[in-house]
Amino acid sequence: MGLYVHVPFCKTKCPYCDFNTYQGIENLMEPFLPSLKAEIQSWGETLAHPAVTSIFFGGGTPSYLPPGYIEQILACIQSSYQLDSGAEITIEANPGDLDAAACAGILAQGVNRLSIGVQSLDNDLLNLLGRRHQASEAVDAFQAARKAGFDNVNLDLMYGLPNQSIHQWRKTLDSLTSLEPEHISLYALTLEEGTPMHRWAEEGKIPEPDPDLAADMYQYARESLAAAGYHHYEISNWSLPDRACGHNLVYWENGPYLGVGPGAHSRLGDWRFWTVLSPRDYNTKATAWAQSGIQPADDLVETVLESVQTLGGWEHLGLETICSETMFLGLRLLDGLNLQGASARTGVDMAGKFQAPIQECIDLGLLVRDGDCLKLTESAYLIANQAFTRFLG
Repeated sequence: MGLYVHVPFCKTKCPYCDFNTYQGIENLMEPFLPSLKAEIQSWGETLAHPAVTSIFFGGGTPSYLPPGYIEQILACIQSSYQLDSGAEITIEANPGDLDAAACAGILAQGVNRLSIGVQSLDNDLLNLLGRRHQASEAVDAFQAARKAGFDNVNLDLMYGLPNQSIHQWRKTLDSLTSLEPEHISLYALTLEEGTPMHRWAEEGKIPEPDPDLAADMYQYARESLAAAGYHHYEISNWSLPDRACGHNLVYWENGPYLGVGPGAHSRLGDWRFWTVLSPRDYNTKATAWAQSGIQPADDLVETVLESVQTLGGWEHLGLETICSETMFLGLRLLDGLNLQGASARTGVDMAGKFQAPIQECIDLGLLVRDGDCLKLTESAYLIANQAFTRFLG
């Protein structure tokens, strides 16, 4: 299974972010470490020390944690789970946190993949996004990571930003590509309700996103990244050969994953569940759960979930939901979904079950089928939800 570790702390919260993150709660950092370790250990005991193939520290800003925290968390994971010897271990990082010493320290703590939130190389756009770094710091951070010895680095970029021109986008993308990172993730800005940027757009302070311009930016990225040798393997992700993000592949292949930390989501067996949102409540509940006397579970059933004090809720996944999610998550992978493999995983004849929506999507030019392989057409990459929704019950 994959293991996701949610770190809710940010030095500043970006105005477009609607994740479970907080600024100004540094006083909770110190109690967060033993609480997180307690939850990790409790799940390890409950699940009888399961195998872990990948770890992803997300947030929030994991690189904002004090020195030594990551090492202690990884040591706790290694003692509580069967960590694969070749496990991919990723940490998300803000460029402003990554000088030479920080990069060397992160690598020494056991992290082998770095995901740097560059977002843009235009300082005006960075200021609009509320980022706490300048463009030069992003490049410096990447070079510091390389100098420290990181040979697996992802760079996150955003496009479709307010007042962003196609020229700015090309310049940023070309500059980032010239650094030759192993992986690049590109995300169009979405104005989420409740965020400051959503309010600014409603008040007319910033323009609404232009979908046509964003589509042009995406098309330029597809062409330029292909020319630079990157494989477009998922709608928003490109990698050099053999450098796709293993942890995210667990999600797209609808595999099992456990999330720890405030607000983290999990999918194990036929269950989806999530941790309480409040970091303060989380610290209290994680400690209480660890002290309650953990018993290994023969099977993950509702009575087991009821005993997990850190949970904010859960839902049982019926076969219909599992099949639907296997389809639309797998179709995010541009090499396609193998229908025979999906049938083997679910125990259901997927081609037969979804014969009507598959044919409808083919007729609409959204999907193409080659034997057992079903995949999005290139023209459907930016409107993939039109295909995905047809597989929902």
